[in-house]
Amino acid sequence: MRLILIETSTSLCSAAIVENGEIVCQRLSDEPRAHASMTAPFVNDMLVERGLRVSDCDAVAVSKGPGSYTGLRVGVSTAKGLCFGAGIPLISVGTLDTLVWQAIGEGLVPEGCRYIIPMIDARRMEVYTGVFTPDGKQVSPTVASVIDQDSFKDRLSEGPVLFIGDGAGKCRETIGHPLASFVQCCPKASGMRMPAMAAFKEGRFEDVAYFEPFYLKEFVTTVSKKKLF
Repeated sequence: MRLILIETSTSLCSAAIVENGEIVCQRLSDEPRAHASMTAPFVNDMLVERGLRVSDCDAVAVSKGPGSYTGLRVGVSTAKGLCFGAGIPLISVGTLDTLVWQAIGEGLVPEGCRYIIPMIDARRMEVYTGVFTPDGKQVSPTVASVIDQDSFKDRLSEGPVLFIGDGAGKCRETIGHPLASFVQCCPKASGMRMPAMAAFKEGRFEDVAYFEPFYLKEFVTTVSKKKLF
């Protein structure tokens, strides 16, 4: 199994290649607003490094969201182009799933942890979140939630909880519970490895023509107050 992984849902742009279950190369950049200019070159650089063509890969996996509207559009558009051109399947991986498996794969889950709660930064005290068990199973729906001092008290009453993601840090003081631990980080393409491989083995592919990212909330445009003339 050889998969191309693309993760662009937050401020970190990343891509990786999986061969026989292992990450064999990856690229990452947190340069602001550079997803559109970096995603495709990252993939090309990795393929050149491995002496491969896109058609030598079995599928492309891309982050489906929730997350940044622009970042998701860039990632999905790039993935679709690769799949169309090479005639290979498209796999989508939820951003929250990526964070959970990133925590598991990097040994970030504390001993005795009852739940992993990934958090993607939305705005102010709002995050995109859901509740997962330490073995990666989602046990509550993905929602947009405004965090306050009572958030996740029922989960914390059961034992240690890991909060992880680019929205975790801003919630530390508000949640303020002794059994809560926080890891501030962005999802990486390498974290998609396990869910992407599982989807491939189970044949869970997306329709390349009609697949759209999972935004969770509608994108709202605003009118600039600056006068152009």
